[in-house]
Formats: sequence, C-alpha cells, structure tokens
Amino acid sequence: MSSFATGIRTLGSGVGLILRSPKLLLLGALPALISAVLLLASLGVLIYSSTDLVTWMTPFADGWTEFARTGLRVLLAIALVGAAAVLGSISFIALTLLIGGPFYEHIAEKAEEQLGLDTSGDGAGVVRQFGRGVRDSLKLVVVALVGAVVLLVIGFIPVAGQVAGVVLGAVFGAWVISLEMVGLVFQRRGLAFGERHRRLREHKAMTLGFGLPAYLLCLVPVLQLLVIPAAVVGGTILAHRVLPPPERP
Repeated sequence: MSSFATGIRTLGSGVGLILRSPKLLLLGALPALISAVLLLASLGVLIYSSTDLVTWMTPFADGWTEFARTGLRVLLAIALVGAAAVLGSISFIALTLLIGGPFYEHIAEKAEEQLGLDTSGDGAGVVRQFGRGVRDSLKLVVVALVGAVVLLVIGFIPVAGQVAGVVLGAVFGAWVISLEMVGLVFQRRGLAFGERHRRLREHKAMTLGFGLPAYLLCLVPVLQLLVIPAAVVGGTILAHRVLPPPERP
C-alpha cells in the first residue's frame, strides 16, 4: 500500500507542477484536445453505424427468432462499442504523445530541471529520438489492440464478463498509460520498449498507483486536458524512480 500511495503522490506531483506552470499546461493541452476530438468522432461514427455493422457480422442469425436475433445483436453491439471505447481510451495517450511529441519532450525536460532530476541521455539526435518515439507508440497501439480483443471476448461472458471487463479494462488501461508516460526518459537513455515492462513489473504497486487514477481521470471529458500534461510530468518522475541513475563516464 505504501508503494501504491507513492504512485498516487507521483501523479499528484505532476498535477501540482503543471498547475504552477500555465504555459506548460496550455502547451500540453492542445495535442490532447486534437486527439480527443478525433477519437470521439470515430466512436460516434461507430455507434451510429453499429446496427448495420452487427447485422453484417451476423448473417447466420437471420433465420433465428426475433428475440434471439435481437438479443445477440444488441449484446454484440454493446461489446463492440465497449471494446472500441477501451481501445480509444488507451490509444488516446499514444495518439496524443505522437501528435505532441516535441511539446511533451519539452514539458518533461522542464519538469526534470525544476525537480533537479538527471536529464542525461545516450547522445542520440532529435531525428533518432523521434524515430524511437514513433516505433514505441506503434508497439503500444499493438498492445492496446490485443488487449481490446481479449476484453471484447471477456465481455461476451454473461453478467460476470461485464464486471470483469470493466475491472480488467481499468487495470490494463492503467498499465498501458504508465508504459507510455515513462517512455520519454527511457527513449532518451536508448532503452528498449521491453525494458519498460521489466522495470515497471518490478514496481507493480507504484505503477498501478500512478496509472489507475491517471487512466480513470482521462475518461472524464475536459479534465483529460489537464491530466495528460500532468501525467507526462508524473511519468517522468516515475521513470526516474524505477530506473537506476545513469552511469557517469
């Protein structure tokens, strides 16, 4: 519980720093706003076309009774939209950081300067670091897709599946957000995507303490404009806590 509380305080430190720096808040809110509009529009299109989509997906049910056919298609539509919402909420972070990569790199560096954290890296240039960010973001989207498919399958389990889907979706979303938010420091040091998993697994309670409230707050419209830049700062602090200090030559 102590480590979990440390994770919560880490996110709180990010919120405090961002609120004291209005310029950084505005800088971090713009990419989040663009991502939110894009993803909400996509989800709206899916909801609008869900009836036609599930009908196309279940031609075998055309000969069923009205009750059975409608029940199956309603359940499938709910599971489909739910999985899309989970995928969107998780992909929101990756998409936002991809759109606003340079902005968030600047925010992370300013946070490190204000907090007195080590800002050294492996000496890679801007182009190489950007390439790492794009590659890691794509890997994260793949992880989110796999998770969304698993949650979609779980959602088909009557009653228990709905509850389990919500709980597991929140835990999975928290883990993915933590993976993404520590990325700026890991990328600067030239550490592979898999190294993030390993380091965060060694500090599971702290990681979930940071990621769970960040994920849940990101689900609240408008509030996510504050949460994303704050989570970038908190993720930077978290990365420094799970990584050893870089070796000096």
